[in-house]
Amino acid sequence: MNLRLQTPLATAVAIAFGFIILASLLIPDLMDVRNQILNWAILLAAIALFLGFANLFQVHLQKLRNKEKSAYSSILIVAMLVTFAITLWEGSQGVTAAWIFNNIQLPIETSLMAVLAISLTIAAAQILQQRKDLMSLVFIGTVFILILSSGPLFGIELPVFTRTIGPIVNNFLSVGALRGLLIGVSLGTLASGLRILLGSDRPYGG
Repeated sequence: MNLRLQTPLATAVAIAFGFIILASLLIPDLMDVRNQILNWAILLAAIALFLGFANLFQVHLQKLRNKEKSAYSSILIVAMLVTFAITLWEGSQGVTAAWIFNNIQLPIETSLMAVLAISLTIAAAQILQQRKDLMSLVFIGTVFILILSSGPLFGIELPVFTRTIGPIVNNFLSVGALRGLLIGVSLGTLASGLRILLGSDRPYGG
């Protein structure tokens, strides 16, 4: 098959499967077909994840050969192989795999979240130095309110923040902002899906 036929064929296949999934939401008889297509998509996603794993392994193996940050690459390769072998042997719900997740991955993710909080605080200080407008003051004020309302600070609890202002910010303002972001993401996803169904965007065919 030459290159000229690949892009129209990929577009036709993507549009056809997209309309089948869309029609299955309205026609119950197409639910089995939709489930089969979704199972294919899950399988392809798993294959893509495995290929990404293999590519990451190859990149760091090449760094080992070139002696470029070999210590970090060695740790990464050993951790990848050990975790992959244990998970393949025991399954994702195995005792050792669960121990790796709870005692290695979860603390690392928690540490990254702590680093994110510190980074936001530093960003707030830099914003105050560079620009002193209303939105900067609102952002900095919100950061300090969240810090003071998160719990006792150095053993001292401020009831005004922890019991009054903090819950208002967390339960109303934060939830409202999060819902606005989710609505924006949903609308963007819908627009991207429509463009793919209409053939305007072709991320699958080049």
